[in-house]
Parts: sequence; C-alpha cells; structure tokens
Amino acid sequence: MTFVVTDNCIRCKYMDCVEVCPVDCFYEGENMLVIHPDECIDCGVCEPECPAEAIFPDTVPGLDNWLKLNAEYASAWPNISIKRDPPEDAKEFDGEKGKLEKYFSPNPGQGD
Repeated sequence: MTFVVTDNCIRCKYMDCVEVCPVDCFYEGENMLVIHPDECIDCGVCEPECPAEAIFPDTVPGLDNWLKLNAEYASAWPNISIKRDPPEDAKEFDGEKGKLEKYFSPNPGQGD
C-alpha cells in the first residue's frame, strides 16, 4: 500500500507533508507534489498534515489514475524534503473541482 496525492494539490502545493515524511518520498512538479509509490512506507503521517486534504491511501476506491500519475511523475520530477511556502494564491484554488484538466503541469519543480 502507498499514499497518493490527488487533484486538490494542484495549484495549492502546500508542503506540510514533505517535512514530516520519514523517507522523503515526495517529488515536486511545477504546481503539485506526488508520492513515489515504491518509496512510500505507508506510515500515514503525511495525510493529516495536508491542509488541502489531497492525500489518500491507495485503498480508497477510484484512485487508480492518481496512483499512475504519482508513479509516472515521481520518476521524472525532483525530490523535495524541505517545506517551502505555498503559492500566494493557493487558498483561491483549494477545493476547486476539475483541476487536473484545467491546471496540471507536467513540468518539474525546483526540488531541494
């Protein structure tokens, strides 16, 4: 089992989760984070730390596409283990539906 970052992280990109992860399995895209499924140890400490409530265990039904997206981009984006400030407009996008189609960027973030 692993945890999965989903839609609500896009354009919010709060980084509270990365500083509590004991195995540094978060990877940073331009406007969201993902979890590497092969590195996640299923400890669950990241889930309650996410202000956007965008992290779920992969046992939640309907997350197959998100698991694939996390795995794909964790292999391409840089690792992130240090919390930085979220985008200034993060609260404006928190809770918006359909963010994958509207805003997702495949571009990497800056990482550590």
